[in-house]
Amino acid sequence: MINLTDINSKLLKARYAVRGKIVIRAQELEEQGKKIIYCNIGNPQALKQKPITFVRQMLSLVEYPGLMDRSEAAKLFPADVIRRAKMILKKNPGGTGAYTQSAGIPLIRQAVADFIHKRDGIPVDANRIVLTGGASRGIQSIFTMLTRSDSDGYMIPIPQYPLYSATIALYGAKQIDYLLDEEDSWQLNEGELTRSIEAARKGGVSPVAIVVINPGNPTGAVLSKENIAMIIRFAKKHGLSILADEVYQENVYTEKLRFHSFAKVMCETGETGVTLFSFHSVSKGFLGECGHRGGYLEARNIPGDVYAELIKLQSIGLCANVSGQLVTYLMAAPPEKGDESFDLYVKERDAILREMKEKAEILGKGLNEIEGMRIDIPRGAMYAFVKFDLPHPKGVDLVKMPPEERLKYEAARDFQYCLSLLEETGICVVPGSGFGQRPGTLHFRTTFLPPKEDIMALVENMKKFHASYTAKLRSR
Repeated sequence: MINLTDINSKLLKARYAVRGKIVIRAQELEEQGKKIIYCNIGNPQALKQKPITFVRQMLSLVEYPGLMDRSEAAKLFPADVIRRAKMILKKNPGGTGAYTQSAGIPLIRQAVADFIHKRDGIPVDANRIVLTGGASRGIQSIFTMLTRSDSDGYMIPIPQYPLYSATIALYGAKQIDYLLDEEDSWQLNEGELTRSIEAARKGGVSPVAIVVINPGNPTGAVLSKENIAMIIRFAKKHGLSILADEVYQENVYTEKLRFHSFAKVMCETGETGVTLFSFHSVSKGFLGECGHRGGYLEARNIPGDVYAELIKLQSIGLCANVSGQLVTYLMAAPPEKGDESFDLYVKERDAILREMKEKAEILGKGLNEIEGMRIDIPRGAMYAFVKFDLPHPKGVDLVKMPPEERLKYEAARDFQYCLSLLEETGICVVPGSGFGQRPGTLHFRTTFLPPKEDIMALVENMKKFHASYTAKLRSR
């Protein structure tokens, strides 16, 4: 029987905090009857967000075309939904049970190209779009394609989404951390990027690409156009590809800011010498269709022979699941004005986004009232990265503590804080050390996806818990 010594050592090194030990403990407590408020992962429909009716109606008909032959079909489904379902089946006669082209159904790839063109007003080539099993699969494909040796490195933001650190570990590459500027709404700082890449090269690492998450996970930040242009110039200067994780592009909650895609800024600046891989997903935004695992990647400034290798890689996995491809199509080509399903679609979409904004403000304002806790009220995405202070037990001298020991000490502190929070209140959040954080600081990541009443309860329970927890530490 195999044991851990027989397992790939790269897998053993990989960590994925959003489904780690605290979440396992939360599930145990829930089985014991304790109410748990899950704020650990962006999984909207698991937290009572209702599916968009248009999406589920379309899936129903394409998965089971026989419904359209029934006399009651016209009463159950809007005419535009029936018409669209028939068109999809005509363009993809194999239905949802057959493999598609490796890069995805041509109709859907063209719809994605049209979506990007409508969003940005820029030229888009459907033959540079690959439909993927969620954004994660697309991101992992690019890591597979770009990693040539164990000295290759990827610049990733700190804090980051653990998909990146885990994938780097799995592929045996090197992680190059760059710190986001918490004091400047989590924007990227060129001086910090330069420090990061120079330190990596001195350490024998060969930087390959830079990862940028916009809007940010776990920070909720929205990058300015100027910040994105700076990143593109930096990538050009240092010969890096850009991996633009843009899965939260519909999740922007302030009129003062807007989402700017890397593709649009790159076109506006006339930059053609930097390879860009952009990723989007049906799991976020207002759809929240996480379980359908749909998404796409767009490649820009990539030679034909290199793109052919990406398609070969995609073909090894045959194709993305067809239901996920269909939801990607519905995200890219929603109902249009004049369609029977348009008004309900807009009503449901706007209600979801409006409630997300309200919950982000409730969470942000409430937690900022807690002494020793600070949060940049989320401007985008589905998360907040909350900074908190804890008193040190007597006898702890951080100055004398070696860097590695201090890192372990701080990770143990935010882990214990989050575990105690779970045990006492049922609130499940993720320690900041699981995402990375500036040395000497403590954070936790929380979503604001649970129902509004749960967010309000979270704020009140957090106030009581933090005061009690810090008081106990001071008394030691």
